Amino acid sequence: MYDLVGDIHGHADALESLLAKLGYVERNRVYRHESRKLIFLGDFIDRGPKISRVLQIAHRMVEEQAALAILGNHEVNALAYQTPDPSTPDGFIRPHTSKNMHQHSATLEQLTSDELQKYLGWFRSLPLWIELDGLRVVHACWDDQCISKLHHELQFTSHINDSLIERMCSRHGDLFDAVDVICKGKEADLPAGLTMTDKDGNVRYRFRTRWYLSPNGLSYQDYAFEPNLVKTEDPLDSGIVDYARPYPLNERPVFVGHYWLRSESPSLLASNVACLDYSVAKDGFLCAYRWDGEMELNAATFVW
Repeated sequence: MYDLVGDIHGHADALESLLAKLGYVERNRVYRHESRKLIFLGDFIDRGPKISRVLQIAHRMVEEQAALAILGNHEVNALAYQTPDPSTPDGFIRPHTSKNMHQHSATLEQLTSDELQKYLGWFRSLPLWIELDGLRVVHACWDDQCISKLHHELQFTSHINDSLIERMCSRHGDLFDAVDVICKGKEADLPAGLTMTDKDGNVRYRFRTRWYLSPNGLSYQDYAFEPNLVKTEDPLDSGIVDYARPYPLNERPVFVGHYWLRSESPSLLASNVACLDYSVAKDGFLCAYRWDGEMELNAATFVW
């Protein structure tokens, strides 16, 4: 069966401690378990102090079939940051603004040029989601329409090429919205005149939704992934309710990362939805879920 691990962000010491707690042993430079396989939920890079070591561990495990892995939004961003924009002289698909440079700075500082190219090549080979018997894995949000839109494009290629990166990551690309949803989650507009300030101090006019819930009868605060940041209890606009596609409670379990949750211990988002990002890069902890085939998830099987 599978052990699923959330966003690591360069925190290799936490990763190695968690692997040991899960019973994985390093032999011949590869962590293995005698009867289980790991699944990484992406966001290996940026922010943390030992990005190279995290990538070494994850890459070797995947190459030696001791683990599976998907892309997180930080890996997608890294690919776009390094891919030239054919429509802009000397530009890149992800512009080199001060904000983007700051977000990516730890990775650029810690990896050699050869390491960077090696791991960018590896990122190009990783999927955006995994669907197995009994479970699903995606970085931020499972949405059937977005998955279906991307599936036709991605099933014919084993690597993400520059053209596909442009279509996925450029705001003018035809795949941008679908990739944005599955890698960053769903958002909705705040009521006119209202804003929120996110954890990084950015003022926003949209909020992350609890996409796995039915929005019927909920307020903006109820439906927000970060309710403490949304300062209104007004009922949701009908357009938000009509647009929503909540994750069905009778569907197979889905595991996500991405959301920087804060808590003393992990908890489920729904009976079949678990988030494994508990802010290891901001004084939180690295989190895993030990899955043994159950359709209804059990909070007692989180490991951290």
